[in-house]
Parts: sequence; structure tokens; C-alpha cells
Amino acid sequence: MINFNKKFIAALFLASLTFSTGCNEILDEQPRGIYTPEDFTTERGISQGVTSLYRQLRLLYGNGYWLNANMTGTDEATWAQSADGNFKDLDMSGGAGSINSNTFPTSMVWGSVFPSINTANGIIENGSKAGIAESLISEARFFRSFYYLLLVQTYGGVPLDLGSGELAFNIDPKTSSTRNTVSEVYTKAIFPGLVKAIENLPTNPRVTGGVTKNVARLYLSKAYLTYAWWLQNPNNIPTYPETSRTDPDGHNAQWYFQKAYDIAMEGINNPGPYVLMPTYYDINRGDNDRNKECMLYADHTETSAYFNEGVIQASYGDGWSPNNFAAWMLTFNYTNLKSSTTSGTWTNASSVQRAATQSLGRPWTRMAPTIEVIKNTFADKTLDSRYDGTFVTTYRGNWNKEGTGLTNVQTLYNANNLPINPGDAVLSFLNDDSQLPTYPSNAGQSGIGAGTLPGRADWVVAPNGISRIVYPGIWKIGTYRTDNGNGLGFPNPSLTRPFVAAKFSEFYLLAAEAAVKGASGSMSARDLVNVLRARAGKWVWSVSGNAPKIQDNSAAMVAATPSVITIDYILAERSREYFGEGYRWFDLVRTQTWAQKSATYSIGGVNYGNHTPQTVTRNIQNFHYLRPIPQGQLDAMEVSADVKAKYQNPGY
Repeated sequence: MINFNKKFIAALFLASLTFSTGCNEILDEQPRGIYTPEDFTTERGISQGVTSLYRQLRLLYGNGYWLNANMTGTDEATWAQSADGNFKDLDMSGGAGSINSNTFPTSMVWGSVFPSINTANGIIENGSKAGIAESLISEARFFRSFYYLLLVQTYGGVPLDLGSGELAFNIDPKTSSTRNTVSEVYTKAIFPGLVKAIENLPTNPRVTGGVTKNVARLYLSKAYLTYAWWLQNPNNIPTYPETSRTDPDGHNAQWYFQKAYDIAMEGINNPGPYVLMPTYYDINRGDNDRNKECMLYADHTETSAYFNEGVIQASYGDGWSPNNFAAWMLTFNYTNLKSSTTSGTWTNASSVQRAATQSLGRPWTRMAPTIEVIKNTFADKTLDSRYDGTFVTTYRGNWNKEGTGLTNVQTLYNANNLPINPGDAVLSFLNDDSQLPTYPSNAGQSGIGAGTLPGRADWVVAPNGISRIVYPGIWKIGTYRTDNGNGLGFPNPSLTRPFVAAKFSEFYLLAAEAAVKGASGSMSARDLVNVLRARAGKWVWSVSGNAPKIQDNSAAMVAATPSVITIDYILAERSREYFGEGYRWFDLVRTQTWAQKSATYSIGGVNYGNHTPQTVTRNIQNFHYLRPIPQGQLDAMEVSADVKAKYQNPGY
């Protein structure tokens, strides 16, 4: 049983949604305030309930604080200059903050998914009686398993009984709760639901972005893989509620690693409508959203504010769910960049204006990549296209756009007092440290403390000069719109792009990880990794150069792959593929490498002109591998103090 602030909740959402009838149509929205138990006895009510399960994705995927929860504090990211406690707590470093039961980002999964789990319970329990096809009921089976997988990875064992029995639809508010063990959650809630979903879901999605056999296969493979690591427990990470790491069905970790491999290979060999995009750039360019590599996403649109659940054309935006605003967090304040209107006396002009384009968007400066990400994870910036297809490393002049006041100015003067034209580079992040820029000790003429190199008109920052206030932004999940005209567009509202939760490419890395752990089959770990590495070597466009770049470095990329693939190498490949998408904390916790990978990092300070890397140490303990049960949950439970204490994960 679990408490929901003493209020009955069968399904909670601001506007319920119902499906259109045709295959591959988008979700059709119908306003609805709240569901009652009677709604789950009708075909229309159950159909609306299924749609609400998709809408639930928006409460996490695309939310900047959810991205923070899964990146900050890992080897991928740290807090940036404008960060508040939500980010500093997650970083667990240098006295900036620490995680506790009141930390908001770590509570997001717990606080959002239980109503959807109960909705799924109602659909599964009542669907067949209401004449609902098993294929539609299996969409609910998928989502119940999906949300329980998020929960068990985050908190350990969680309640299967919401008040009316295990996995039963609850219509009675409760003020107490009992947590099941990790093995019970996997074997009772996650595995059976996904297996049945694979059996009954269609090969092709019923609606755009709808779940399919292969979406369920992807998460079943990931669930088997995660559970296998849990059973093996190579680094003696504690589990809670305490239980022996034995499988109720009598299987060992190796059996589950093999199952993870086999299911992933089934997904690869039976792709259905999904394919790998030909280049990494093609996956992430905004005009190619909802491409065939994207399997599941929290959808948004530019054409309907109602569907988007947020303003579309406005001078403001709401940084909160269900909006997509994750990209803001990894975007530094590039609008402080300065050039000069004259070649004589320096006269400041804002040469890079805030704009609704994929390379710019709304800056919040809350999260920054570590220097190690730039220098080590993405060490190869020549053959491998993924660095260029992930980050914004060149900021280009757009002062001539309508609404800037400089529309008739053709030339500004930039670094070394050299002229630049609209579209030219105003700021560039260098690929390596082979050249040492001359930096000012403060903001300087650039406005952001950037440096100069002889003969270059662009301000420059080398990898060692990246700081908490100036760093490469995020391109892959950035703003994309089609209604900018010749102006700056609408950069302040939330993004109108879908935020992807699952990609077909992950099958290859799940199978490769299982192979490293001893699974066997038709493809080795190296074979699997090289499918993505070969793709990463193919260029069609340079984001940094803003120009076509036709190169095929596939052979060189494959040749550079180590002959022996390790978990460390798999994790590095996962970071190169999915940086900025919210995978990292789960990847490091699953493989029990979080403390090893993230114990230290380096970055410059919070002020312009701070270009000396500082080494920072994090205090990651074994108990941190489970997030704390939110304090709000504990406070609302009407149970004794000792029961509350036992409900909380140890260490918090």
C-alpha cells in the first residue's frame, strides 16, 4: 500500500488524452479533470487511461530537473554558474550540497509514476471485461513494467500493493505502505508484464510513437541486464529492503545476462519499422524528429499549444513539466558575447542574440559538462562525428536578424579587432589544448572572458579553459522551430520537439554489455559496438562548421576499436551515443561504477576569466546507489516512527 497525500487518485493528469482511431495518427486530446473507478469499466474511459500513460512521459522526459537527476554528479556533468541547490545537491562535491530525503530531483520518479501505475492496474484489471483488445491492454502492461523499472533502479524495492493487493487497481486511499524486495518487483511486476506485452503488442505502432513489440523487447533486455548485475553485485552495493540476492525462479546472474543478450538480438533481427539512421547527425537534427531510430518519446508539437501543454509563441516560457525544457539547463549565457560596431574605439554590440535555433535557444547555465567529457570521452573529434553532433562548439553572429536593432549592420569587429559578418564565428571552442589562447583576467572585450589566438577573428576557449560559466552548449536536444522567419523566433517558450526515451541503437549496446558479461551469440561485443562506431564515422554535415561535410571514416573507426571490449569501453560508447539524454546515472548505477567513474572531475570557476581547471572530489558512498525515499512520502504515512525509519533507504 502507498499513500497519495490521503487523496484518491486513480489517474492524475491535467488533461486526459484519447487516441485517434487510425494507425500512426497522433494522440487526440480530450479535456478531462479526473477519473473515477467507473471510468475504468467503459471502453472510452480505458482508452483515455491508456493515453494518459503516454502523457505521463512528459512529466520526466524533457524536464530539466529530471535530466539533472540523471547527469549531474556523474562523470558527464556538474553544476554550472547559475545552479541552485537542486543541482549542487546532486553534484555531491566540494561542500556545494548533498542528497537527502528533501532533495527534489531525486524524488521525481517516486512522486510522478505511482498514479500511472494505478491507472495501468485499472486497465489491466478491467480491460477485457470492457471489451478492450489485449493489444491495447498490453500497452498498459508495458507502461506498468516501464514505470516499475524506473522505480526499482532508483529506490530499490518499492510497493506492489497500492492498497487493494499486489498489482491490483486501488480505489481506496491509504496512509501506510509496505515495500517489496527488488527481486519481487522484477519477477512479479516487470518481467511478466513485458513478456506478455511482447506477445500481444503490434509490430508497427498503433499511433505515432506508440509502443510495439520491439519497444517492449528493448526494456525487457534492459531489465534482464540490470537484474543480472543486481544478482551478481560485484562491488557489494547494498540493497533495500534487505534480501538475499537469489532469484525466486532459481536462475543465476549468467542466465539473465544471456536473456538480455538474446532479447536484444531478437530486437535487432526483427526491427519492424525501426532502423538505424545513416549518420549520427540524422538522428538528432530537429527537422528529422520522430525518425525511425526513435522508438519512444514524450511528444510535443509546434502546431498546437493544447497538445504541447505549453505556450508556443510567447516572450516567456514555463520551466516545468509537462514542458520540454531540458536543453536550457546545458546552455550557457552566450548572449553576453560582445563584438564592436567600430574598428577603432571598442563599442559593445551583442553579436549573438538569443534565438529559437537548435544551436542557441534559451540559456539557463545550470549544468556544465566536465572537462574530462570534452577531452577524454569525446577525445576523437576528427573521425568520430558524435562530438560535433552533440555539442554547440561554434556560436555564430546573428545580429542582422529582425528585432535586434542591428539589421542594417553588415560588419562587426571581433577578436584581434578583425571584421566578421553575419553567420561568421563569434566564439569557438577549440578541439584540443595544442594552442594556448591569451585570456583576459575578467570578462574582457568578448564579454565572457574568452581568449584570442593570432590571426583569428573569433574568440576562443580551449578544453582546459572550460568553466562553470562558459562551456560548449547542447545541440542534439536543442530548440528547433519552423516559424522564425527572418527574425529570432520564439526562444523563450518550452521546446516544441519530442524528447526521446528509447532508441533502436540501444539494442546494440545492451547486447554488447551482456556479451562482455559472458553472454554468447551470433555477434560479439566488438561486432555490436562497431555497428554504431562505423555509423559514427560517417559525416554529412558539420554542426560546428555549419556546412556540408561528406566523409566516411567508418573503416578507421572500426580499426580503432579495441580487440577486447570491456565494461569501461561500453560505458564510454554509451556516453558518446547518449550524452545529454539522461542515461548516465542509470548506466553507472547498474554497472556499479558510479563512484569509480565520477569520484573526481575538473572544471574552471564561476566567474568570467576563470580558466584554470580545478579538481573537485565527490563523496559518493555505497548507500548513494539508491536514492532516498522522499520526505513527503514519509511525512504523509500514518505509521509509527520506527516503521517510517525502516521504510527509508539506509544512509538517509
